[in-house]
Amino acid sequence: MEVRSEGIQVRCDDKLQAPVIPRTRLRVWFIRVCSSIVLWTCLVQLVTVTELRHSHFISGITSRIYHKTQSPLQAENGVAQHPPPFLPARNYTSNGFLRVSCNGGLNQMRAAICDMVTVARLLNLTLVVPELDKKSFWADPSNFEDIFDVRHFIHSLRDEVRIVKRVPKRFSRENGFSTLEMPPISWSNEKYYLEQILPLFAKHKVVHFNKTDARLANNGLPLDLQKLRCRVNYQALKFTPQIENLGQKLIRILSEKGPFVALHLRYEMDMLAFSGCTHGCTNEEAEELKRMRYEFPSWREKEIVSEERRSQGLCPLTPEEAALILQALGFDRETQVYLAAGEIYGGERRLAQLRAKFPRIVKKETLLARDELQQFQNHSSQMAALDFMVSVASNTFIPSYDGNMAKLVEGHRRYSGFEKSILLDRKKLVGLLDMQQNGTLRWNEFADAVRQVHEKRMGQPTYRRVNVDKPKEEDYFYANPYECFCEGTKCDNMLGPRNSSQVP
Repeated sequence: MEVRSEGIQVRCDDKLQAPVIPRTRLRVWFIRVCSSIVLWTCLVQLVTVTELRHSHFISGITSRIYHKTQSPLQAENGVAQHPPPFLPARNYTSNGFLRVSCNGGLNQMRAAICDMVTVARLLNLTLVVPELDKKSFWADPSNFEDIFDVRHFIHSLRDEVRIVKRVPKRFSRENGFSTLEMPPISWSNEKYYLEQILPLFAKHKVVHFNKTDARLANNGLPLDLQKLRCRVNYQALKFTPQIENLGQKLIRILSEKGPFVALHLRYEMDMLAFSGCTHGCTNEEAEELKRMRYEFPSWREKEIVSEERRSQGLCPLTPEEAALILQALGFDRETQVYLAAGEIYGGERRLAQLRAKFPRIVKKETLLARDELQQFQNHSSQMAALDFMVSVASNTFIPSYDGNMAKLVEGHRRYSGFEKSILLDRKKLVGLLDMQQNGTLRWNEFADAVRQVHEKRMGQPTYRRVNVDKPKEEDYFYANPYECFCEGTKCDNMLGPRNSSQVP
């Protein structure tokens, strides 16, 4: 017996049988499934092959997608423009893998990263994304990708150097390879790296620089290497979107209230302990700072005479001294002052005189809601990145100490068009401050002297000071990378005549 229902034929014999589905429908289903499998397989293989061969096509697409998510650049005519796509990858035979562990705070590590990219390019190496310091005084657990946009870093430099996130497993110890651990010699030029470092890669394939601070010379390097250092610093090292967005919000809040001064007040516990500077501290505070200095083996000088160090201009200004200098430079009570600093040693007690003279003092903790800063708490480098952004964007930047942040902000502001940075001459200021405080120098004389001392210390165009025999004492490259804003190889026309500026 046969039963027909909607085109499906079912045969009922003595035993119950399953319905028979027409072969044409099975064939259609089978073809669809097989086609899908083949298409997906091809797509996966295509993506894999293009990644392995650094396909310009796929990279170009992803580059354009990435740039669409970024804030457009503002052209001179006011029309928004998107940044250009990444350049094609440079094709070269790598001589080995360079691992680097940066030491110090955010800006010391930033300069080291720029140097290590330059070394990798000089030696035709593959650079592994740098490791950041987690053992210093600040004990910040942040990795590179927590502070910097790692994807932008890798792709924006691909026409110069190949950068990978990790050393391939085939170069592991299990496969018979050993990594050479070493610190390169400080202030070294390209000859040192070519003659002494490059041969090491022929034997080891992977070399790990476990210290990177100040390992490349300030002066005497080829122009293309100097310009690459700048390109890394000013283009490739972008902060993460989270840091960028919050930093831009801080800048927007400050700018809406008018011009502002960024005061990098380095009167913080670590700096005072390291430098041995205790001027203005109580006896108990001085002993606390001394104990802290002895706890850190790398802080070499143990017995330090604070007043002697201060008279040499080697101490950061105290908050009280900073207040007097700001007044002498012509800033008044209505000046908006952004305090670019961590926790001031002595807290609000030490800030009282500065606040009395400049009541419009603000800092990131007072401008932002607590939950906005929550993600950055206990991450000193990420907090420093916010201060760095605001300092670069300020109308006037004034550092109370010439540490790494002060130097790198100064260089950024020179690169951005010689924005005003008042670089305090602390050695001369100490004598003036003491005479004003003990009554031997009237206020008007004191203010005139302070302004005269700093007339040519405004971050205007100038050459770096060179000291071949003592490279540590010469001017720092990242504070004044003049090779990067000169056309061609000569800077005389730009750096010669402009050597003064008005205060403030």
